[in-house]
Amino acid sequence: MILQSVKMAMDSILSNKMRSFLTMLGMIIGVMSLVVLVSIVNGATKSVTDSISSIGTNLLAVTIKDNKDNPLTLEEVEELADYESVEYTAPFTTGSATAKYKRNSESITLYGTTGAYYDIKGLTLARGRFLKNADVTGSAFVAVINQTAAEELIGRTNVAGETISLNGYHFTVIGVLQEEESTTGNSSDRLEAYIPFTALSKIAGSSREITSFYISSADEKSMDGVENEITKYLYQRFSYDSDAFTITNSSTIMETMSSVNDTMKWMLGGIAAISLLVGGIGIMNIMLVSVTERTREIGIRKAIGARKNNILLQFLIEALLVSIMGCAIGIGLSALTVVGINRFMESISASMSLDVVMIAIGFSAFIGVVFGIYPAYKAANKPPIEALRYMN
Repeated sequence: MILQSVKMAMDSILSNKMRSFLTMLGMIIGVMSLVVLVSIVNGATKSVTDSISSIGTNLLAVTIKDNKDNPLTLEEVEELADYESVEYTAPFTTGSATAKYKRNSESITLYGTTGAYYDIKGLTLARGRFLKNADVTGSAFVAVINQTAAEELIGRTNVAGETISLNGYHFTVIGVLQEEESTTGNSSDRLEAYIPFTALSKIAGSSREITSFYISSADEKSMDGVENEITKYLYQRFSYDSDAFTITNSSTIMETMSSVNDTMKWMLGGIAAISLLVGGIGIMNIMLVSVTERTREIGIRKAIGARKNNILLQFLIEALLVSIMGCAIGIGLSALTVVGINRFMESISASMSLDVVMIAIGFSAFIGVVFGIYPAYKAANKPPIEALRYMN
């Protein structure tokens, strides 16, 4: 009986192709809204999560806003590594310079830090070595550059031992970072150089006071304890002024971003669900029209023995098929849209997941059943005699 109802429903749908397509259009648009919007949020979530994960989830970033005329020194920052659960500490400051190699001249971003920065940020070297404590203590003019700097400034990546000029100071290149690594953990089109914190202070003509530094804990579980210890130390260090510094916990950022992205998914999913509801109303309207047009057919079927359940099932299956077919077309167009977004819009990333597709299918089937019940019930309850008398 079900197979026969499905066959009759398909015959009805295919006999009015344009009307059926227009009926499905609401579902197609609704499904596309749901799948594409949530896919974009998924892509953005993955991008942000990967960026945060690349800098580590056991990382604290400390910024000194008011040193109370008593600047934090490099020695004090290094002593923080003696705290329980603290693994590494490293100062971090930035600057810019004009880099020269023979006749080539490029603008380069400088990062002043210590050897511990390599472990804190999880950097990877392609060649050579990173900074050592002796380089920092001796204010050595040595530099670790990224591959972009090596290729654009020197013309090759095997550059260990070469000498480059940074604002007129001659630095020896001691290492080259892997291409995928930069300050954010991703590939960079900027020229970057890591030099000893003390050397950057010297060429920049600035003091050696620390305004920002990183702290990493032994594991993510000990992050809260480390943050509390560092907060207590800095609070006492800067005259019990909690506004003198800020501490950013990378694990907290991850949790916050996850919460924000979940909220965005629900919000966009709700907006898309409204589109699906509108599509469901369209299905109900067209099915009511179909019931009216096929009143005589319903009468004939009842006259030859069809029961109410048979009529109800036929029209309910027809509404369900319209909804599911619209959903299938919507999913197909969504997949093409996601591919197009990823191919032609580099600034936007979209990630289509099976969960979203299954939700779209389930919700579409639910809409088809809910909005198909009334027309099907109306068809099933038509009196046979009146139905036979009906003339189109």
